Amino acid sequence: MAKTICIANQKGGVGKTTTSVNLSSALSSLGRRVLLIDMDPQGNASSGLGIKRYESQESNIYHVLIGEKSLPEVIQKTKHDNLGVATANPDLVGAEIELVDMPQREYRLKNAISQIAQDYDYVIIDCPPSLGLLTLNALTAADSFLVPLQCEYYALEGLSQLLNTAGLIKKNLNPQLHIEGIALTMFDTRNNLSHQVVSEIRNHFGEKVFSAIIPRNVRLSEAPSHGQSIFEYDNRSIGALKYLELAREVDLRAFPVQQPTMMGEANV
Repeated sequence: MAKTICIANQKGGVGKTTTSVNLSSALSSLGRRVLLIDMDPQGNASSGLGIKRYESQESNIYHVLIGEKSLPEVIQKTKHDNLGVATANPDLVGAEIELVDMPQREYRLKNAISQIAQDYDYVIIDCPPSLGLLTLNALTAADSFLVPLQCEYYALEGLSQLLNTAGLIKKNLNPQLHIEGIALTMFDTRNNLSHQVVSEIRNHFGEKVFSAIIPRNVRLSEAPSHGQSIFEYDNRSIGALKYLELAREVDLRAFPVQQPTMMGEANV
């Protein structure tokens, strides 16, 4: 069965989509079968993997949520051998309204994922920067959630709200939900404040914080404009190396006795 990880943070601009795309790509390079589900109406995770908006206009995750299509029908291939994507586009905004009166509205995504759970090792869900019904569906469907947290002054702003929401979902909708970990992003080695934030977060959350720290990196910023993950765009950049390091940590937690061989890693 696939391990489903929701990438969530209602605060925008924290590297959430960058993490979704590059973590998915890194896991696929390790030989894992990965499905990335884009739940953000902006569709940046989709375009970040080279899927044009017009290519998924009539077949995307919106149509799955409202019951017009099954999840297998909307999955598209990417340039990565082991990575598929269920795309999003602005129609997804309407799903927030349409889902309100639908039966089992919180379980629409969970039920859809159950159709393909045997076909993948990981399902990664990129959430919108909000705590609405789309994110609620993602957290209800997930085994765990990973929080990208930028190394800046307001890093912890809103995190308590996300943790409280996740706690309510665990209590009422998804008993198995737990925090996968916190991924520190946008780290600036020249900035003393970044080091202070890292220290504070590690002191507060301990082992929940991944060892890999994602730096501010020009190549990471440039890659989406070319419709590529960092591994296609510049697999020798520090951004690529750190996302691969993060993927190995995630994979070790998920499959501690089934680590990929060097042959799998050679695809990066």
